[in-house]
Amino acid sequence: QVQLVESGGGLVQIGGSLKLSCAASGRPFSSLGMGWFRAQAPGKGREFVAAISRNGGSTYYPDSVKGRFTISRDNAKNTVYLQMNSLKPEDTAVYYCAASNAWLPRFGSEYGYWGQGTQVTVSS
Repeated sequence: QVQLVESGGGLVQIGGSLKLSCAASGRPFSSLGMGWFRAQAPGKGREFVAAISRNGGSTYYPDSVKGRFTISRDNAKNTVYLQMNSLKPEDTAVYYCAASNAWLPRFGSEYGYWGQGTQVTVSS
């Protein structure tokens, strides 16, 4: 079993930056492909935001965040990060960290472990 705990959410102004962290435990971290998702409203599906391979050498982003968000990981600290820059009101959401057995998981169905989420609010 894998446990994931997100942190770093909060209120930020339009155009600002925020860095999310997700600490993992329960399995060797380097055996997990990691990703971030977001849910913009209760009952709305989770949108894929970023993924990183087990060794951190490959990343994948949808067009909606490409160039603004950066996913990274520190396997020595069992932590994955999401650096978010140039934030927009439409980035407001609950952000979820997720873990997968896949090398570079690109689809929600590949993820078997999820954190509880952290709220990010972008406002003027």
